[in-house]
Amino acid sequence: MNTDLFLRAGADRRLAAGHLWVFSNEVDVQRSPLQSFAAGDLVQVRRANGALLGSAYMEPQSLICARLYAHGREQALSSQWLSALVARALASREALLPGQCYRLIYGDSDGIPGLVVDRFGEYLVMQFHNAGIEQHEAAVIEALASVLQPAGILLRADSRSRREQGLADRVEVVFGEVPEVLPLQENGVAFAAPVLQGQKTGWFYDHRMARARLRDYAPGQRVLDVYSYIGGWGIQAAACGASAVLCVDSSAAALAGVEANARLNGLESRVAVRQGQAADVLQALRDEGRQFDLVIVDPPAFIQRRRDLKKGIKAYQRINELGLGLLGPGGVLVSASCSMHLSRADLLLAIQGAARRSECDVRVLEQGGQGPDHPVHPLIPETEYLKSVFCRRLSPAGI
Repeated sequence: MNTDLFLRAGADRRLAAGHLWVFSNEVDVQRSPLQSFAAGDLVQVRRANGALLGSAYMEPQSLICARLYAHGREQALSSQWLSALVARALASREALLPGQCYRLIYGDSDGIPGLVVDRFGEYLVMQFHNAGIEQHEAAVIEALASVLQPAGILLRADSRSRREQGLADRVEVVFGEVPEVLPLQENGVAFAAPVLQGQKTGWFYDHRMARARLRDYAPGQRVLDVYSYIGGWGIQAAACGASAVLCVDSSAAALAGVEANARLNGLESRVAVRQGQAADVLQALRDEGRQFDLVIVDPPAFIQRRRDLKKGIKAYQRINELGLGLLGPGGVLVSASCSMHLSRADLLLAIQGAARRSECDVRVLEQGGQGPDHPVHPLIPETEYLKSVFCRRLSPAGI
């Protein structure tokens, strides 16, 4: 280890309980001047009395100035230590998920803060979300290669959070070879994910469990998939027996992916696409007199920062109102949110507000969250971000 990071007296309780983040205002800057550290520096985090709390890497310019990767021990962030963490995460996924397509590493929850790795069979796509973990790139790659022997590893370090930190975008193959499009299976349905050019890592594994529920909702139904991307919801709805599916997205490339995935599953006769901004398309569909039995609204995060909460809740209410307007009595709305700052209670209130504005009543049938490849750290609520709500638009009484 390089050096020690001392905390102020009384600032150790959260970390002692198992949290992983050290905030800059918790540091005794007289004993541990933050300007003396660089991103990625390894430190031993100590109580004011010198007792060891664990090992961390530094992010001295950030509010979260250090992130623990080993509690209660002095441990280098070596490829050997990372291999043990990767192997533990792999065993957890293999115990619960069929096949080899899932989120393999989910940052803090898997003990490697700042790192995300998605698995597509023999290929891996990884993301570095801060400069600190990026300084240990070689050890991360060595660990992944050692445990999984992948054919290739693609780095997609081009997230919004990186740009907000002033970090350069990086999209490159860092091990072996990786095709531009990778196959995957989810809930028995085949997809081709554009890992090089697509959103995030090319696919969103987080809604796996909620999409599996379509088997009970989609058969024989007319389905609208809003913010469809490459058809994660819509193609699975068609595979579950929907009579017709319309996928809506603003991206022509994403909709080309929908059509390709429909062909891949022999579903092209029941899947159509429509390009445009979601609100505009939904209003146009209503003006055309279109109606659906199942409407799925899974937008990108409307709330990026806590200060955007009020505005974001209104955005969720508006898009759900438009979705409800295309449902006949008895139809089902699936409303989803990936905004970490939006609570489940606030999403339910937005749905209820949408129902009131639509002059209808809804009842929640079931709710879902992220799958077991996105485990939640009990002390870090930020690791729980995903919500889905299945609700029925009630028929008027007596009908």
